[in-house]
Amino acid sequence: MVLARVAGPAPRLHEMPALPPASPAPARTTATDSRCPRCPARRSERWLERAGAVRMARVPSPQERLMTTPESGFGAELEPFAGITSFMRLPVTRDLTGVDVAVVGVPYDGGTSYRSGARLGPRRIREASVMLWGYNNALAVKPLDVLKVVDYGDVNVIPPSITESMANIEARADAVLAAGATVLALGGDHSVSLPLMRAHARKFGPLGVVHFDAHPDTWHREFDEQPYSHGTSFRRAIEEKIIDPSRYVQVGLRGPTPEAVDWQWARERGVRAITMDDVAELGLPAVVRMMREALRGPIYVSLDIDAADPAFAPGTGTPEVGGFTSREMLQLVRGLRGVELVGCDLVEVCPPYDHGDITSILAANLAFELLSLMAVRRARRS
Repeated sequence: MVLARVAGPAPRLHEMPALPPASPAPARTTATDSRCPRCPARRSERWLERAGAVRMARVPSPQERLMTTPESGFGAELEPFAGITSFMRLPVTRDLTGVDVAVVGVPYDGGTSYRSGARLGPRRIREASVMLWGYNNALAVKPLDVLKVVDYGDVNVIPPSITESMANIEARADAVLAAGATVLALGGDHSVSLPLMRAHARKFGPLGVVHFDAHPDTWHREFDEQPYSHGTSFRRAIEEKIIDPSRYVQVGLRGPTPEAVDWQWARERGVRAITMDDVAELGLPAVVRMMREALRGPIYVSLDIDAADPAFAPGTGTPEVGGFTSREMLQLVRGLRGVELVGCDLVEVCPPYDHGDITSILAANLAFELLSLMAVRRARRS
């Protein structure tokens, strides 16, 4: 077939004749049109009208949902995977007016002796915490309804200087305590516990301490005779009379040490040390009783995640085999119900060595248990 060439240029769009206006299509209804009296949707509307049903509430906009924070403090009304990450989606604030507990991140790992990365712990624990619901079934308490809890952000640490970092940590803890709130600190390596305990001892006097750890952290010096590291915090605290040794319990000790004196020094000063061999021989209920026997007056809890076995907490700087299961860790913390808990820290979560975030998830749950202990005591007092 041969196509004939059209003579002359093609008409331009604006030169083309206008089409006649289309006549309107006749209105008609279908079985799915809401104007049809027999339409199922219309029948439902009429049924609701006759039944006097309550009108539908206005659906808030996404921005309104983002900005909404329930008074219980359970966080923004978004799904766990959405929104800005804070601990349990709590408000992030520097205003401590009326606050009962301030969650403080301490992203410092300049005191670690082996695997670094605990500086990333606070952020990852916060991320894991968004999956936590508000009610603690084991302790029968909803802590965020009993306590006003906020995320107080992170301490401004100075990576090259452990002494400057410790000064900043201590100052942040001082600010929380001066406002009448309790510190729940997320580390960071175990060197951060010393400045935290200094601030607490200044307010409460010599502290009783429950120290969950695979290691005693009472070495004399480390790193070419440096006095401060994650392995020396509790020796310095005893020497500075921050800790009352007769009210100090170490739980979960195990593994080899450079010398026998590493464990003996604390025991010679009256510290109660509970090893994993003791746990295996006596059982967990007896261990809880032994802990509580030494706990009088203001108590500070320091929880090193390496107290748990590496099978349950691989993401830590100095793992030791033969530790607690995650369930046993929860039971041990719950065993402190009723003690006068004045402050706490959870340290040594090292995300680069974690698998599937199981260490961070355990840490977030243990932090929730510590909050629950505070809420139980508050509920009993009120």
